[in-house]
Amino acid sequence: MKKSLFALLLGGLGIGTTEFVMMGLLPDIANNLDVSIPVAGYLISAYALGVVIGAPLLVILAGGYPPKKILITLTIMFTVFNGLSSLAPGYISLFFLRLLSGLPHGAFFGVGAVVASRLADKGKEAQAVSIMFAGLTIANLMGVPLGTFLGHNYSWRYSFLLIAAIGLITLLCLQLWMPKLENNNKTNIAEQLTFFKRLDAWLIISITAIGTGGLFCWISYIAPLLTNVSGFSADQVPFILSWAGLGMLVGNLMGGWLADRYSPAKTSFALLLCMVASLILVSFFSQYKSIALITTFITGALSFSLAAPIQMLMIQTARGAEMFAAAVSQACFNIGNALGAFLGGLPLMAGYSYTSPEWVGVFMALIGAASAAMLIRGTQKSIVTQPQA
Repeated sequence: MKKSLFALLLGGLGIGTTEFVMMGLLPDIANNLDVSIPVAGYLISAYALGVVIGAPLLVILAGGYPPKKILITLTIMFTVFNGLSSLAPGYISLFFLRLLSGLPHGAFFGVGAVVASRLADKGKEAQAVSIMFAGLTIANLMGVPLGTFLGHNYSWRYSFLLIAAIGLITLLCLQLWMPKLENNNKTNIAEQLTFFKRLDAWLIISITAIGTGGLFCWISYIAPLLTNVSGFSADQVPFILSWAGLGMLVGNLMGGWLADRYSPAKTSFALLLCMVASLILVSFFSQYKSIALITTFITGALSFSLAAPIQMLMIQTARGAEMFAAAVSQACFNIGNALGAFLGGLPLMAGYSYTSPEWVGVFMALIGAASAAMLIRGTQKSIVTQPQA
């Protein structure tokens, strides 16, 4: 692995840890700050809101700066805001610090995806992007369990200090190993925003914001699914989540390989159909522990196998505004996160079982697959109708 790609992986590790560790720290934070768990849950929403705001905004503001300088600046923001989170005196201050911590998330992955594709060997661009996203999967495998352990046994504030430390290491690695690439973005803000005038751009947004929301229907309610339906104890859930994290790591690398071998659009279509099948299996067979473990690994793998193909779709679609489009895809992933959690919770509020969110996820994944099919058809049609040389 190239050292420059390893630096991007470390950035993904830190971002993934700060995003997902909150799920395990909510009881500790709620108890310490004297708020209810649902109110503490708004801290997760604050981070997601920061991602949606910061992803396109920071990339636009970065303008024509070199990618290395942008990545270092975003990592400084990430490190400072997470470090300050450990010192937050109360709930309100922590809420705004979580929002600020989310600002560099999408922009880092947006710029990082473009940089990774430029650093990659020819024909292995998607695999290079998947290496950066591997940081997110390693976060679920190692960073989140460690941060949760610190929060439970010592203080949730130590969890944010751990994240800030990862940020400092990332800064050092970016400074030492990231080459000074030129910024190929020659378009102004108005030209970059024309990206939204294209049908294929909205199809990719649909794949990301709706299609991937199917997986968030599953993962948002995985803990009660495992305890109330599968019959696992609450103490076993963290280990099963680590098992899902291992699946995410494998799936992420698999998605990058498939996107390079076939095409990002065809890979996304196939993986979304696999997601539909996986969610149906989860719904029907989660009451059996052994099968539940298998479907947890498979569904976890599918959850991150889409990351690299979708990011490459955005980069290929938005020539001249690659960083902006890649950052938009990160905002859309977080919209999918919010939609999946909200829509998946509706049948639970109506009194249905903990397998019911999976059926909402099936519907969302089918919409994403239909969008991918339309994108493939549109691409093939444009090739056929191109004038011969």
